Amino acid sequence: MNCIALDDEPLALSLIEDFSKKIPYLNYIKSCKNAFEAIETIQKNKIDLIFLDINMPNITGIEFIKSLESKPMVIFTTAYSEFAVQGFELNAVDYLVKPFLFERFFKAVNKAYDLYNLHKKTTQEVIETHDKAENFIFVKSDYSSVKILLNDIFYIEGLKDYVKIHLHDKKILSLITMKKMEETLPADKFIRVHRSFIVALDKIESIQRNRIIIQKKWIPVGNSYKDDFFKRIDSSKL
Repeated sequence: MNCIALDDEPLALSLIEDFSKKIPYLNYIKSCKNAFEAIETIQKNKIDLIFLDINMPNITGIEFIKSLESKPMVIFTTAYSEFAVQGFELNAVDYLVKPFLFERFFKAVNKAYDLYNLHKKTTQEVIETHDKAENFIFVKSDYSSVKILLNDIFYIEGLKDYVKIHLHDKKILSLITMKKMEETLPADKFIRVHRSFIVALDKIESIQRNRIIIQKKWIPVGNSYKDDFFKRIDSSKL
C-alpha cells in the first residue's frame, strides 16, 4: 500500500515514517507538513492510505479529507481523543491517539491492509467475470459472490467506497469503486451521468432538463457528464 503522512509536527512525521518502514507491505511515499504538499503528492501518486493529524493550523484533518474528491483510506492521528467520533463518521479505518506505540500503529495498519486486499479481490472478481461473459457479472456482497444479469440492472449509485446496484426488486451493496464499475459495464448499455450515478440506457423512463427518471427516482445529470449523455440520447432519437 502506498501511504503518506500529513502532520504539522516534525516529530510525529518522523515517528510515523519510522514505524511505516518496519512494515513490509507499506510503501511510505512522503511526509507532508501541510495540506498543499499532501494534495500535490496525491495528484502525482496513487495513494492508498493517509496518516492524518486532525488538529492543524489553517485546515483541520477533517476539512482536508472532506475536500478530496477521491478519498484514500484514512487513519487519524491526534492528541485529542474528543475528535474520535468525527473521525469515524468519515469512515476512518482507525484512530490513533498520540503518543502511540508501534503495536497500536501496526494493529491500525493491519485493518487498512485487510480492507485494501478485500477491495482488490472484489474488483478483480468483477473484471474477470465480465471478461468471461457479456450478459452477467459477479459482485462481492457481504461474504458471498452474487450473480447479476446486466439486463436486471436499472442504475448504480455510488456511496463512498461502496456501490448500491438497483435491480427490479432489490438492491445489492458491493465494495467496489464507481470508476471500476464504469470500466467493467458495457459502454453500449450503460452510461455514467453523475459522479454518483451510472444508468442503464434502456431503463430510462423520461428525461426532463438535467434529470432522468428511472424507477420513479429523479437522477441528476452532472455538468461534466451532460455533453456525452445528451450526445448518446440524440443519436438514438427517431
